[in-house]
Amino acid sequence: MRSITFSSRTIKEILRDPLSYIFCIGFPVVMLIIMTVVNNSIPKQADMTVFNLNNLTPGIAVFGLTFVMLFASMQVAKDRTIALIIRLHASPMKPSDFIVGYTLPMIIIGLIQIAITYVAGIVISIFVDYSFNYFDLFLSILFFIPSLVMYISFGLIFGTLFSEKAAPGICSILISVVGMIGGIWMDIESIGGTIMKVGKVLPFYRGVKCGRMVVNGSLGGAVTELLYTILWAVAFYVIAIYVMNRKLKKDIM
Repeated sequence: MRSITFSSRTIKEILRDPLSYIFCIGFPVVMLIIMTVVNNSIPKQADMTVFNLNNLTPGIAVFGLTFVMLFASMQVAKDRTIALIIRLHASPMKPSDFIVGYTLPMIIIGLIQIAITYVAGIVISIFVDYSFNYFDLFLSILFFIPSLVMYISFGLIFGTLFSEKAAPGICSILISVVGMIGGIWMDIESIGGTIMKVGKVLPFYRGVKCGRMVVNGSLGGAVTELLYTILWAVAFYVIAIYVMNRKLKKDIM
């Protein structure tokens, strides 16, 4: 119950920031429109499929999750700055209440963001004469949950280790890395080489590929990518729990 109360407070704090609405609602819609226009301008002979709506929509959905990471880091860093976490530690709240109190709101925001992205994609599909399989779209949301948890974990770690000013900068670097190596803005499979090797090792490209495969009806192949992403998500969430607990004890002492 304490974690739910803290979750309610956290999500209210995030929603007070106008940037939350810009990145959760405006960003996916604007990027989908812009990249769809760009895709229509690319000659078919170029065989550039990364900007096709069936690949672009899940790609932007995953990219939007990196901003959930940003929100998480900013909120944790802000609470540390005003010593809120330390004051609440004097209450009956346990470390697990803090973890859940930050995680649950971010999961809700992330799922809403994915839903908004998909709604925008469906609307755009009407104008570009493309039909989504709605069941595949819904199923892909479930496959995105490990990626969502992973980015939330990054946000918790950065917000715990860095200041309110430094945490957003660190997140911005990772957002740029995800945009490139994650295969969202370029087809790294066609590029190959070192970029492709790095992309296969890190979980960012795997998470994007997983969602794209499900949206395109390739459920069997997506399971392997899902399992890989789950392992990374669990590992970083465990690290986030350890870092937050250790930092909390250190600040109190």
